[in-house]
Amino acid sequence: MTSPDVLLLDVMGTLVYDPFHRVMPDFFGMSLEQLLDAKHPEAWVRFEHGEMDEDAFLRSFFADGRAYDEGGFVEAVRGAYRFLDGVEPLLAELSERGVEMHALSNYPCWYRLIEERLELSRYLDWTFVSCETGVRKPHPEAYLGAARRLERSPERCLFVDDRASNVEAARDVGMDAVVFESASQLRAALRERGVLPRRTA
Repeated sequence: MTSPDVLLLDVMGTLVYDPFHRVMPDFFGMSLEQLLDAKHPEAWVRFEHGEMDEDAFLRSFFADGRAYDEGGFVEAVRGAYRFLDGVEPLLAELSERGVEMHALSNYPCWYRLIEERLELSRYLDWTFVSCETGVRKPHPEAYLGAARRLERSPERCLFVDDRASNVEAARDVGMDAVVFESASQLRAALRERGVLPRRTA
């Protein structure tokens, strides 16, 4: 298996804990199902696309326009960002070995909150975030546009994401891709591809 030139990494649910499924519902005293029913059906996607700024998103978060503690909500989300188990040491090792890494993430301008809290840019560049590029995975252009900008063929890129649909879309355009399950599983996949050295007996 040929070693890739560059790693394209999803962020939420792959590198960083995603507060959507637990922290957001808890903040409102709701179950996840209740929150999904109550939130505006399009606001988050528009926020991720960069079509809506933070103030507009917060005002339209609920479909019925109800008032809530917007500042408290943002702080609850910000405070929940943390590296997933084992991820930071893996990123540090990859960085020390000179592996080129870029974020390829569906996320709004709140990626800056992640950066403030975790300083992810110590390890990779926030190069491809949907609020800046205007393209969300699994659209083919999310992957092809990244490869073009990096002046690499898709075949020279390795994409990692916790969502199988995003991984399949990357494979469809010619990228090697891995469904993230854990840091140890990803480490093994990187060894198989020669990104990290194989264990010696």
